[in-house]
Amino acid sequence: MKNPYRLLGGLVAVGLLTPVLALSQAAPDAAAAAAPAAQAQMMTIQEIWKAGGVLMYVVGALSVAALAFILYLIFALRADAVAPADLLHDLREMLGNGRREEARLACRRSRSALAAVGETGLTWLQRNERGDASLLKEVMEGEGSRQAAQLQNQTQYLLDIAVISPMVGLLGTVVGMLQAFNAVALDLARARPMTLASGVAMALITTIAGLVVGIPSMAFYAFFRGRVAKLTAQLETAAADLLGVLLASRTTR
Repeated sequence: MKNPYRLLGGLVAVGLLTPVLALSQAAPDAAAAAAPAAQAQMMTIQEIWKAGGVLMYVVGALSVAALAFILYLIFALRADAVAPADLLHDLREMLGNGRREEARLACRRSRSALAAVGETGLTWLQRNERGDASLLKEVMEGEGSRQAAQLQNQTQYLLDIAVISPMVGLLGTVVGMLQAFNAVALDLARARPMTLASGVAMALITTIAGLVVGIPSMAFYAFFRGRVAKLTAQLETAAADLLGVLLASRTTR
């Protein structure tokens, strides 16, 4: 034997690698055997809903309301619905030609915030042709502030849902934990694991459901709040432009 140390090192290496190879071959088999058991333990949607209790219906109703408000605000908070450029162009042309009544009818047909501001200014100007110009500005600014507040109030509902949903989930947490502790407190010796598990499941599921509804509602509220601020600035600019046109038409009459 030329090199006994090399032979000894080879035996040690084989001895160390043998358990590793055995484990690597056994791991896929164990994972494949555990997969059906894990799938059998997963709860279905119906089981999750049933485990959450009555409060899941409240959270479900809040989720439907949140989705309805989100879809409504997507279509309502648009520049064409708040301060349409076409309406402003038509009003400037009509007022420039002295067609106030036609301009007022155009504002009445439109449901935008700019139309409401323009109709308010035209109505005041019809009744107070020789009134102070500063009063006309105050009237139109007051209507513009009211329209901006209405836009902001529309997004407030999402904030309410974002706050209420986690609170409902927290209520389910308290009720579920109370149910679990109550089973132990009434009869410690006869407390069944299924009763404890149902209480804990209700506590966890309602909390998760409340957060699942509350977090997206808060995110969409923040998004729509920024859009309202942008649309309010556009409305102020368009209303100031319309005020200038109204004052110019007043002096040329």
